[in-house]
Amino acid sequence: MHKYWLSVMFVFLSVLFQLNTDGYSVQMENKPNVLLILVDDLKPAIGAYGNATAITPEMDKLADESVRFTKAYANQSVCAPSRLNLMLGSRSTSTGIYDFGRDFRDFYPDAITMPQYFKQNGYHVESMGKVYHIGHGTYNDTASWSVPHYSDKVIEYNDPASTGGELTREEALFANKSWDFAGSLSRGAAWESPEVADAAYADGRVARHAVNRLRELKKNSNRPFFLAVGFARPHLPFSVPQKYWDMYDPLELPMPQIEHTPEGAPGYAGKEGGEISAYKPVPPPNEHEGPYSAQLKRNLIHGYYASVSYVDTQIGEVLSELKNLEMDESTIVVLWGDHGFHLGELGIWTKHVNYEIANHIPLMIKAPGISQKGRSTQQLAETVDIYPTLVDLAGLSRPNTTQKLDGESLVPVLKNPEARVSDHAYHTYPRGDKIGRAIRTDRYRLVEWKQIGADPETADIELYDYSDGPVETVNLVNERPEIVERLKKILYRYPEAHLVRPLSPRR
Repeated sequence: MHKYWLSVMFVFLSVLFQLNTDGYSVQMENKPNVLLILVDDLKPAIGAYGNATAITPEMDKLADESVRFTKAYANQSVCAPSRLNLMLGSRSTSTGIYDFGRDFRDFYPDAITMPQYFKQNGYHVESMGKVYHIGHGTYNDTASWSVPHYSDKVIEYNDPASTGGELTREEALFANKSWDFAGSLSRGAAWESPEVADAAYADGRVARHAVNRLRELKKNSNRPFFLAVGFARPHLPFSVPQKYWDMYDPLELPMPQIEHTPEGAPGYAGKEGGEISAYKPVPPPNEHEGPYSAQLKRNLIHGYYASVSYVDTQIGEVLSELKNLEMDESTIVVLWGDHGFHLGELGIWTKHVNYEIANHIPLMIKAPGISQKGRSTQQLAETVDIYPTLVDLAGLSRPNTTQKLDGESLVPVLKNPEARVSDHAYHTYPRGDKIGRAIRTDRYRLVEWKQIGADPETADIELYDYSDGPVETVNLVNERPEIVERLKKILYRYPEAHLVRPLSPRR
């Protein structure tokens, strides 16, 4: 008799468990997948954004199916912190992390990253390519993923002439070799264009891996996935197959027209040299003053646009497979550039400043059944908004995190691109012992430069009007005091910038 009732109880519990797991499976089946596409150093050099030079048919097709944010901004214009802004949903001034060599778990061991939160809510979560910045003393976050991260190169060459057959400085840094060791190595080439297949470079391999993973995930379609696919180009070096260089006539490329910092701006607010000087034949700053030669500028600009078209093709491979597998209508797609990129404007190359071109980013969100197709919005958006937006789209509750969640859900704007959830964007960049905090409205940007904790009266202020274009010319701080005061009131709603440890002098 005892055995009989044990058997009955076992059957009852088995049925109950099956009902519960079936219910869970049904519930998870109704959850959307997420495909997050991250592109390194991609400014809005995309046809759909009105760039007349860029040849980007695949991203243009995605724009036709998405809401395109025309005024989206990075929270900091440098790779590692920008990706932490994305994954933590926290601005740099909230985390206190502004540069490389920072493992955020050292300061926020119990932080819940965006992919980690999806994993906690039943999603299969994985990443490939450049997602977190790995290099320069910064590492991947294993707690974010269901399976080990698929890593590949950021710095890569196929032409032996580009390196002399030796390990280069930036290759070593991205492999997390020491700064002292890397400093003893030679520079690699800023560009190359061999006759090779797309998969000869990392982005081609990452796209192929993403395609294969989508095919496998299709087989287990009762469990939603969160797939982060990171592409390295158009980050330097501009190493892409020759056929992408051939898409552009170098004599028709847009050349920088204003190659000096804005009149009346603090001298330290701009930048000379920096990352661009890590590659030959770019002259080191101590060996050069003023703009580069016309031919060097043209080669660099050519390489950037060739790299954009190369990565566009890789994105198309992934999105085409998503459609072929009939998962496109059940998958949210986000395309995000981690920050903008100067191509000689203001005499600046790459990023690392608080100016428009370094911080303006592409952001497209396709949420089937929710977002409007082929619409654009002028809603000011920030990188930190992506975390709460995806949580909202997935029907999850806003997480209770140890790190500060700074972003706002953009779902109301996806439903109605004329809706507004904020009237400004906020970003920052440090320089020396000062933190530059910026407020960007539809028309203006105010930047306050000062030491943390210092009296605001000691600050240097910049004010720019973008009604005439994206390149700053004159600091208007003295001409428009009423605008300065209005934007200061917005800035001072935010807490003082936070700093977890002294800033690195490396970049």
